[in-house]
Formats: sequence, C-alpha cells, structure tokens
Amino acid sequence: MDNRLQEFEKGHKAFQRIKFKQSKERFKKLVDEGQNPKALFIGCSDSRVMPAMITGSKPGDLFIVRNIGNFVAPYKPDADYHATASAIEYAVSILEVSDIIVCGHSHCGAIESLHKNIEATSENIHTVKWLELGKEAKKVALLAYGNADKETLLRYTEKISVVYQLDNLLTYPAVKKRVEEGTLYLHGWHYHMEDGDIEYYDDDNYEFKPLSQNSEG
Repeated sequence: MDNRLQEFEKGHKAFQRIKFKQSKERFKKLVDEGQNPKALFIGCSDSRVMPAMITGSKPGDLFIVRNIGNFVAPYKPDADYHATASAIEYAVSILEVSDIIVCGHSHCGAIESLHKNIEATSENIHTVKWLELGKEAKKVALLAYGNADKETLLRYTEKISVVYQLDNLLTYPAVKKRVEEGTLYLHGWHYHMEDGDIEYYDDDNYEFKPLSQNSEG
C-alpha cells in the first residue's frame, strides 16, 4: 500500500479489532433489516467537519450528503445528473426520514470563496458554477454586514446561506408535500469548529440559537 495511506490502513485494522467487534450485532442488524435513518444530514465536504462525531450518532442513524458549501440546488424537473437532488429524493421518498438537517460551519472555504473574484477555467468550472448557489446569501450578508470586519461578515454569510438552502429544499415536490403534511421537519444548523458548539435556526424569531438550549427545552 502507498506509504501516504498507511495511517488509514492502521486505522482500519484498529476499527476491525475494536470498534467493529464492539458493535458487531448492530452492524449485523443493519445488514439484515436494512437502513432506517432518523435524518438526512446535508453537510459540507470540509474534512474538519465530521457529522457522526459532532452529533454522537451511530451507524444507521444518519443518511449523509456532503458537498462544497452544504448547498442545495433548487429542484429542476429534467433528466440531467443531480447528485444532491437524488439523495434528497431517496431519503424523503424511499427511506422516509422524518427530519432534514442542513449544517453549515465556521471557516467554510466555499463561503469565503463567495467574497472573492474567482474566474472560471477548465479546471474549476464546475466549482465556480456550484458557488452560484451562495450568491443570494452573499448579497444579504453584504447589505447587513458589508462594513463589518471580515470574520463577522463570513460568519453571517455562513448562517444566512443555511437559511437559503432550507428554502431551496422546499422547491422539491416530495419535500414540500411532506412538510405540509407534518411528517417531515427541516432544520438549519451552524457548527462552530472553534468550540464544538452548534446553533440552530429559529424560524419563529429569525435567529440562530444554541442547540444545547433547544435540547434542554
């Protein structure tokens, strides 16, 4: 094996030797009965953000989709390739999850890129196009915090972007139908890498609040 991947090989052996054995019955049950996740988690591909770790979830709990910027493209009724859209449809219509979490995070490279002038080339054309999904969040952030320091502007952009992705979720017929029926609930989260805290979007008061307080309540 490539020396650069030796640490992953060692990690896998440790997993087999310890963690897999500890949860062997759970894994067997997941194989025999199939998956029945509690929620669809839409997060960023950032290597520093680990959905299972920050939620304390176990195998089978989360159906996870990760992409650049934890963006959700609006629904398009065409026959093109739509990876995130396909995962949303599968989670909502096949797995019938009860909740969808869109989780942004601090120091997000995608959000920071929104505030830079990046020209499209043959090597980044898909990324530049994908970042257009954050344009509206950028506009609102500049209106609200355009004169603030960089970090304040970026943190606000990260949070308001999550709200826009929740709006985009409602353009999916299956999502909209189940939300209106009261069988599906949407949640917007923002994870702080500095201290491990998560804030949730309170759509009644239009603000982000500590998730720990919500859980206690």
